[in-house]
Amino acid sequence: MTTESALTPEQILSATEDVLRRFGPAKATVVDVARTLGVSHSSVYRFFPSKAALREAVTQRWLDQAHYALQFIATEPGPAEERLHRWLETLFAAKRKKALDDPQLFATYMTLVSETSSTVEKHLDTLVGQIGQIIQDGVETKEFKLTHTGSTARAVFEATAHFHDPAYAGEWADPHAQERFEALWKLILGGLRAA
Repeated sequence: MTTESALTPEQILSATEDVLRRFGPAKATVVDVARTLGVSHSSVYRFFPSKAALREAVTQRWLDQAHYALQFIATEPGPAEERLHRWLETLFAAKRKKALDDPQLFATYMTLVSETSSTVEKHLDTLVGQIGQIIQDGVETKEFKLTHTGSTARAVFEATAHFHDPAYAGEWADPHAQERFEALWKLILGGLRAA
């Protein structure tokens, strides 16, 4: 049980995730979150002024979890080719893990994501920006031959959607998914080298 004076936004977001897992997005309420924490619902509203704000914050937190490891890969030194492959592979592995390890929560987040399109757009722009950063590094080191980094980054992201877009989550458990990913990677790499 949390005391109201010691309550933090992170505790609220964690409790919200638990409540969403138990009740789903249609039935989960701020009162349920407060009850889980052992505080009044007004304590939750001190940090998140509405149910919509709370849902958006928990969605943002979920999306941001992917950013940290990927940002590290995007900015670390080393060959761009290897970094881009690892970046795409890490994104696929993270999405697949979320979908397969906790399908109920994954489905809940898909509902929340559909409600917060501006949050999702920012998330996608961040991911495409990280790809662009790696590609630009590859252009500068002459690993890749391109004329427009931004549109190429967007094209790489969209071409690999099968491995990170939740619309395809049902196919991620296929034992040949990694093999298909590697085949697509070789095609992308050939294009980046020859552009």
